[in-house]
Amino acid sequence: MPDPITSPQNPRIKNLLKLQQKSSERRAQGLTIIEGLRELTIAHGAGVAVPALFVCPELAGTQRQQQLQALFGGRETEWFEVSKAVFEKVAYREGSDGVLALARPPHLALAELALPAAPLLLVLEAVEKPGNLGAILRTADAAQATAVIVCDPRTDLFNPNAIRSSIGCSFTVPTIATTRQELLEWCRQHGIRTYAAALTERAVPYTTCNFRGPTALVMGTEADGLTPELMQACDQTIIIPMRGAIDSLNVSTATAILTFEAVRQREE
Repeated sequence: MPDPITSPQNPRIKNLLKLQQKSSERRAQGLTIIEGLRELTIAHGAGVAVPALFVCPELAGTQRQQQLQALFGGRETEWFEVSKAVFEKVAYREGSDGVLALARPPHLALAELALPAAPLLLVLEAVEKPGNLGAILRTADAAQATAVIVCDPRTDLFNPNAIRSSIGCSFTVPTIATTRQELLEWCRQHGIRTYAAALTERAVPYTTCNFRGPTALVMGTEADGLTPELMQACDQTIIIPMRGAIDSLNVSTATAILTFEAVRQREE
């Protein structure tokens, strides 16, 4: 292992900060950041390449370092020991466990997605908040959805905060960025029925729909919902009936409700 990194001016540390803060840097370098042993273990299990590992022994402790050695003890991963003061500058969450890695996220196109006989797809239009994306990826993993497809994303699919919110499920669920037009054409070609979650006159309660066949649940932005173009192009508009004063739910909560209704139907 090289000498410990003790200066925040170290070029590798400065590059970590750039990768944290700028999606353009992540795209240019083909890298993202994973913080935390749990998330890193899940990414490793999904076959994600990890070219560099930064460990603060004081925070990580002996047991975590032994676990890391078992996972990343080969030549494919370069190790760097980092002082506590420097690690705290690059850690992006409180109570970090002293483990941070550079990872090469997978990039998948719609045409490369392997579809089962009755796929269950979660479609997000122009998702903005990494936290919501991460929560939806956790739902997709728990429900074993076929994929999460993001139309015209406003956040990097492998934003470090999305990875953190997903607890590593960013790597266990195929996640694809595409355009609205490409998605709709692809769904038509594969016989996938699209259900738009939106409050409209033609919307029907989600419990009245049959989600057993090839299904795409289409969700809008946190602030504005679906664009009229995508909403009108979907096969059916659905709602989750609201019984209180509020007329909508957080997009990750709404996605979870619809997703597990589809799972329930498929398990009957």
